[in-house]
Amino acid sequence: MNMSTRCFLVYKTASIQLARSLLTKGRLTRRARVDSARQLLCRTLATMEGQKQDQVQVPTAGIIIIGDEILKGQTQDTNTFFMTKHLHNYGVKVKRVSVIPDDVDTIAKEVAQFSERYTYVLTSGGIGPTHDDITFESVAAAFGEKVKPHPTLVELIRGYFKTDDLTSPAMKMAHIPESAVLHFAEEKPQGTKARYPIVAVKNVTIFPGVPYLLEKAFTYMGKKLFHKPGLGFMSDIVYVTADEVSIASILNETVANFPSVSFGSYPKMFHSYYKTKITMESLSSSDVTTAKEHLLTKLPEGTPIEYKEDTVTSPWEHIDKLLETTPSLQAPVQEATSIIHQCMEKYSSEEICMCYNGGKDCLAVLHLTYALMRQKYPDIKLQAVYITEDKAFPQVTEFVQQSINRYDLDCEVLPGPMKSALFKLLEKRPKIKAVIMGTRRSDPYSDTLGFFTPTDQDWPPMMRVTPILNWKYNNIWDFVRGLYLPYCSLYDWGYTSIGSQHNTLPNPLLVTKDRAGQVMYLPAHLLQEPDMERRGRLSSKH
Repeated sequence: MNMSTRCFLVYKTASIQLARSLLTKGRLTRRARVDSARQLLCRTLATMEGQKQDQVQVPTAGIIIIGDEILKGQTQDTNTFFMTKHLHNYGVKVKRVSVIPDDVDTIAKEVAQFSERYTYVLTSGGIGPTHDDITFESVAAAFGEKVKPHPTLVELIRGYFKTDDLTSPAMKMAHIPESAVLHFAEEKPQGTKARYPIVAVKNVTIFPGVPYLLEKAFTYMGKKLFHKPGLGFMSDIVYVTADEVSIASILNETVANFPSVSFGSYPKMFHSYYKTKITMESLSSSDVTTAKEHLLTKLPEGTPIEYKEDTVTSPWEHIDKLLETTPSLQAPVQEATSIIHQCMEKYSSEEICMCYNGGKDCLAVLHLTYALMRQKYPDIKLQAVYITEDKAFPQVTEFVQQSINRYDLDCEVLPGPMKSALFKLLEKRPKIKAVIMGTRRSDPYSDTLGFFTPTDQDWPPMMRVTPILNWKYNNIWDFVRGLYLPYCSLYDWGYTSIGSQHNTLPNPLLVTKDRAGQVMYLPAHLLQEPDMERRGRLSSKH
């Protein structure tokens, strides 16, 4: 009986049982009978899907990283991460990664064992011209073969290294196992054949150890060599604000009910938005969907969140969604975007600079400015300046660097104070005319500012642009946390307004105690008295 016939009979049986269930009288109410029948049909369909999945042989892989330098800690292995990530995307299940020394017997034994166990074997390293490049020789030994010069490789090396000597170090790279085949990649977008091929012996593919060369070869050849059309893992993620221990029984029950789904649970000790990340993976998308729905119904109400790991790549998609669900932000965001639009109409991209200090207010402005820059100047980086200060919190410095990378900023880092730093900025970038700032009306000396305010006469001649001037404390946090934007970790430790280490403390209004009775501080976004935002500052004038 073929698979299609078997699935039809299972489905027919389920349909009959469904009809009987709906007609059943007695103790069950009509709603209960429908629910019971629906569950029966869902289980039956899941069984059918599982039977289909059982017919699919999931390809497996073993990776062998070769090199004394890896084992001695002299070189960091990045190839494993790169290959496992891509193989997983191709629907290949990596079963084992081995790191072994430059030794023929060790390599040959490992290759032979891996070749018997796994669909694919990938090696990395040991294919150069030096004495310790012995991978070709070792793979040949694994299959009882010898190495011999391959005419295609001989021609390639003769043309590149200008030698005909088969005993030369360069020609060592032309000596490959007797049964080896060559795979030439097509380099896109040029459409030309790569100069040097990838060598494969049976189910063993031999990659170079240099990360750049491996990644280039894998990018062009990986899908062709290791991906089966129509086969791939389907996955989903649930983010939970509850800790892993408190939901362990729920997760265990879900895992037991969905054997075709692979689950992963990853606790986060310190994260601004969630405490547990649960991953689900299967060859069947319907199994993943059903498992996720089941898990969500079991988790405590309010603990699953729709966390987004990336709200920067397509910023307006997430901003528009946030404004639909948070009406209180519509007017503030509309006002801020209007000011930034005006700035971009008045000044060119090379005349605009974002003054960024890593604080929550600057983060909100940066995200909006970046989103608008992507619309108007998609290929131009946003200019920025970070002005450092003495005794800066290391958490702030680290977060600023993360922001520079995340938003791909063209950023100058200059020592303070601000006045001299801005003079220095104009020396380095004399075309700058407008500086966008995260100033709000509640900040010191800001009550008389407008959205566009020229600097004072003894300051560098610039236009100060303050798009969120009228935003309130709660607007900032509704925007930042509503978009799940990463922010400086100090805000989660009770700091509500951050200066430097010598003038900033956690806000005393957020003090509390943990389960053990130890003093701790609630996160900044939980401050109930927004006017007390600067209570942690030792000097109100700073």
